[in-house]
Formats: sequence, C-alpha cells, structure tokens
Amino acid sequence: MRNSKDQFIRSLGYLDPHADDRLYSALMLQPRMVCGVTVMAVLLQSPWLFLALSGALGWSALVPTRSLFDAVYNSVVARPRGLAPLAAAPAPRRFAGGLAATVTLAIGVALLTGASSTAWVLEALATFAAAAVVLGRSCAGADLYEVLRRSAASRAQRRTAQ
Repeated sequence: MRNSKDQFIRSLGYLDPHADDRLYSALMLQPRMVCGVTVMAVLLQSPWLFLALSGALGWSALVPTRSLFDAVYNSVVARPRGLAPLAAAPAPRRFAGGLAATVTLAIGVALLTGASSTAWVLEALATFAAAAVVLGRSCAGADLYEVLRRSAASRAQRRTAQ
C-alpha cells in the first residue's frame, strides 16, 4: 500500500499497523459520496441537498455506530464481498464529519436566506475540502483535529508543570 494511503488512514484515527487497501477503499466511500453530492448541490444551488448532506454528516458524527455512510458500505460493499464491516469512526474522522456538517448546514442556511456571496465562499471551501480528500488523500478536518488535540495536550501539560 502507498505511504499516502497509510497516512490518510492514520490521520482519520485508524492506528492498525496492518491496515490495507480494503480499509482505504472503505474509508474513501464517504468522501466520494460527499464530494459527488456537494458538486451536484453547488451546480443546482440547492439548499435542500446541502441540508440533507449536513444531516447525514452530522448524524454520522454524533452517532458513529449508526453512520449512514458506513451502513451503505457495510451492506452494499462489505457484506456481499465477505469483507469486514467498518466499525464506529474514531474521533478524528467524527470531528471531520462534524466540521463538514457545520459547513454544509451554513451553506444551506445561506442559500435559504439569500446570502449568495456567503454561500459561494462556503461552497468553494466545501468543494475544495472534499476534492482534497478524494484526489489528494488529505483530510483537513482530521488534520485540524490533531492540531487541536496536540494544543490541548500541551496546555494541560504546562498547567500540570506549574
């Protein structure tokens, strides 16, 4: 497996030293679906698609054992092929999904309220972020989670040392 795939898997919080291409493929289903819906919603300028996407992403982040995206993978891909199902998402993947849910919610609200400039800026951000995951194997949300986690740990360590 390529190093970039391994780094992507680890950035989402999966620390299995024996991760393989099957896990990578399983984890890429959600970003591919999100990217496709995002592009369609941008082209249609549909607040309802953004709100539906926000709901699916938010649900998956808040209730990771009932993720809609993982359920699709588990029932459509894993079960018929005899592959291991995806378990509940680790914290970095949930954080990234929650962040994406927040951005898509803001886009939907901006479109509903006529704030088209705001919608366009957020749509560009969402499209770029989704494309970066699909094409570049780089998840900004998971990376931000790690930065915030390290910062919090560092602050806690300094407080303990004082």
